[in-house]
Amino acid sequence: MEVVFPDGTCVRASSISERDEAAGLRDFGLYMDERWAPAWPAETIDWPDFGLPPDGGRAAAQISDAFARAKSGQVVEVGCLGGLGRTGTVLACMAVLAGVDSAEAVVWVRENYRPGAIETADQERWVTWFAQNARGE
Repeated sequence: MEVVFPDGTCVRASSISERDEAAGLRDFGLYMDERWAPAWPAETIDWPDFGLPPDGGRAAAQISDAFARAKSGQVVEVGCLGGLGRTGTVLACMAVLAGVDSAEAVVWVRENYRPGAIETADQERWVTWFAQNARGE
């Protein structure tokens, strides 16, 4: 599914079961599950299902880099196993980078991506952490 942020930046978001190998060009992928094993340039964030990345700083840098790639016009895809918790959390962080207030980013993702996105209170709090550490709020 294509997600268009308020600043016009677009990314693709998907669960692994919805993965479409024939979906066309991907310049870069950012995945929160190593089972994606893409044939295109990509990085994986070490991020357990329903949890948080153990290296928050590295994960924040990877998210910021992927967003910068998308903002520059590259086709960027993000995904995890189910496409909700980790993918939703990354999308909320990207929404912050696109100018959405961190207090509204989770709601924005649920309204513009999937209602069940961002599955835990810890993931919601991590979006705030990301905003404070990646943007200096």
